[in-house]
Amino acid sequence: MMFLPKIQQPELINALAANKKTFRSVAVFSAVINLLMLVPAIYMLQVYDRVLSSGNQWTLLMLTLLALGLFLLMGALEWVRSLLVIRIGEQFDESLSDRVYHASYQHSLRGQNNVTAQSLSDLSQLRQFMTGSALFAFLDAPWFPIYLLVIFLFHPWLGVLALTGAILLIALAVINECWSKAILNSANQISAQAQQKAVAYLQQADVIAALGMFDRVKAIWKQKHQAGLTYQCVASERNAVISALAKTTRTALQSLMLGLGAYLAVEGHISAGMMVAGSILIGRMLSPVEQLVGALRQWSQAERSKQRLEHLIQAYPAESEKLKLSPPQGNLRVEKMSLLPPGALRPCLTNISFSINSGDVLAVLGASGSGKSCLAKALVGIWAPKLGKICFDDADISQWNQQSLGQHIGYVPQEVNLFEGTLAENIARYEQPDSEAVIAAAKLAGVHELILQLPQGYGTKLSEGTNGLSGGQKQRIALARALYGDPSIIVLDEPNAHLDEVGEKALAESLAALKSKGKTLILITHKVGILPLTNKVLVLNGGTVKSFSDTQTLLQALNKPSAALSKPSPVANTQFSYQYHSATGSVATAKKEGESA
Repeated sequence: MMFLPKIQQPELINALAANKKTFRSVAVFSAVINLLMLVPAIYMLQVYDRVLSSGNQWTLLMLTLLALGLFLLMGALEWVRSLLVIRIGEQFDESLSDRVYHASYQHSLRGQNNVTAQSLSDLSQLRQFMTGSALFAFLDAPWFPIYLLVIFLFHPWLGVLALTGAILLIALAVINECWSKAILNSANQISAQAQQKAVAYLQQADVIAALGMFDRVKAIWKQKHQAGLTYQCVASERNAVISALAKTTRTALQSLMLGLGAYLAVEGHISAGMMVAGSILIGRMLSPVEQLVGALRQWSQAERSKQRLEHLIQAYPAESEKLKLSPPQGNLRVEKMSLLPPGALRPCLTNISFSINSGDVLAVLGASGSGKSCLAKALVGIWAPKLGKICFDDADISQWNQQSLGQHIGYVPQEVNLFEGTLAENIARYEQPDSEAVIAAAKLAGVHELILQLPQGYGTKLSEGTNGLSGGQKQRIALARALYGDPSIIVLDEPNAHLDEVGEKALAESLAALKSKGKTLILITHKVGILPLTNKVLVLNGGTVKSFSDTQTLLQALNKPSAALSKPSPVANTQFSYQYHSATGSVATAKKEGESA
């Protein structure tokens, strides 16, 4: 017997299927509510045909009390139905929000920073669709034939008029969808592009102001914004025409139904009660049809949100549970690794191989664009290698859970950004700050005294833009964050790019202390004055390894007079050189006019 593989359902479908019992309950409540919607017409029919003809007030009282009781039941069912769909939306969001955020986070690591907000907005759009009036319109619409059948039972002419009105409204809804769908999609796409440009420009507001670029970038944004607004206006104008026609048609049909009913009543074909009840029923019958005109647009938006979420979630499947490995000891091996940055057409690193042991201090040198920062992102797990592998203690980096591995890695990126919160929370990596660990990391980074000089010390609040801190201060605090938790592997990308003389000396002392503690250090730099603190040097050129050697070997080669070495080097000059005394663990700095490799 052949066993067919089980088809994996999309996660969004599974999230909806988990609430199928609740959906059934909502459908049952909707059925009862729509049946109770017949009460006003039946009540009016009985009042006109029984009460007015007989003059019996007790009959009127009993009919009124019965109708009020049914109205109360209908209101209670409406309330319960609304609560049920709210719970469905809440559970739907709860089952998917973590997955959507994780997938958006993974996509952001690939350079698509705008996707997180868009995907969370899409999830909110789907939740609102499921809990809003559009869902009720789709649930109520199938009951329109019941109302139509009752009207036909009153008289076939009344039924034909009601059916004609329904066909007209449905045709208007289809025309509206076909007429404005394409132009509305263009409006949304262009408006999103304009918003992305606005966000990108606002992030560079200081540069725009300094270089007098405001008028030009505003013109670029305005052009996109105006194009999107034009499309939006055209779509809205078309929708306004259809909506006006639909509303006019519905109102006219109710009056025509009353007029036709009056004619039939005068001719004796129906009673006066049927005349009024028919007018009420056609209004109730056409109401869900008219609601579908607006619901179709919400459906279209929800469908686009669903497609984007499915594409995102399928692109980044949930990570399987990985065996928790022992904390890395600091041994690092890179084997024939090639790296393709997100969105790039050519690799930034090709066939990179080297290895260092626990306690080694590796300097990665090279000109701008040689792939130094790319290597740093690969070593800390931000970007996955296209080919080859990166191993910590003989375990491929792909075998590690990123969250678990990150606790044993220290990383200072080239562009430092701190998060909203206190300095202590930033240093503690948003964990519940351990005072002793926070202070130990700050002291090791040489930033403890600097923090104490701030008005609130470690409790100093940082805004999203970390206003009030200089680039050098942020870099030193980021170093403390990298050292929090005593990581075994520390990757520093241009750690002295924004430092002054005091910061340079503090960094050198920190590196010497880490070296004496046997930590594995990778220093991405273009300043060779820091080389005496290292024992290994990797030189990159054009994304490939130019040389990998002991620091002493390289320094001896640099000190030899050579025609080749007299040529200008791609390694930039530095103001300071460091001398590390292994016996004392101290660092001496010597200011120089310039130094090149």
